[in-house]
Amino acid sequence: MIPDMPYSWTKTDPAQTTELHLWPHQSLQPRGYAGFILTTFVMILLPLIPLLGSVALWGLLPFLMLAVGGVWLALDRSRRNAQISEVLTLTDQRAHLIRRNPRGDVQEWDCNRYWARPEMHQQGGPVPYYVTLKGSGREVEIGAFLSEDERKALYDELVRALRN
Repeated sequence: MIPDMPYSWTKTDPAQTTELHLWPHQSLQPRGYAGFILTTFVMILLPLIPLLGSVALWGLLPFLMLAVGGVWLALDRSRRNAQISEVLTLTDQRAHLIRRNPRGDVQEWDCNRYWARPEMHQQGGPVPYYVTLKGSGREVEIGAFLSEDERKALYDELVRALRN
C-alpha cells in the first residue's frame, strides 16, 4: 500500500464487516486556507502603499480586491468539491457502496458479494486506470478522485478483499 493513502480499511470482528472509507486529498487545511487568503490580500496591497492619498489608489483598488475575491472563490469551490466520501461495506453476503457528493446527495449501490467484482479500465474511462465495481446488473465507479497510482493500489486491494 502507498503511504498516506486517502482511504482506509476497517474491520469489525463481531459482525465480520469490513469497511473501506475513501476521500479526496485535501492539501489545504482550513487554517492554511485562511492564511493563504490573508497572505494574498497583504501581498496585493503592499504595492499600493506608495499610492496612499492619491486618486490612482482608488482606480486600482477595485481590481485588486476583485483578484483577491477570485482567489477566495476558486479555493472555496475547490474545498467544497473535495467534500466527497465513499464507503464500501463488505459483509459475508453483501457489498454496499454509498457515495456522498459535494451537494449532499447520496448514491447507493448494493450487490450480492459473490457476484461483485472490481474492474480496471486502463483506457476509455474518464481517467486512466478507472476502477469500477460490477454486480446486480450495474457498474459503478469507485475512487475516481484518487491519483493513478492510488487507483491501481485500490484495485489490487479490492480484488483481495472481495476474494476473501
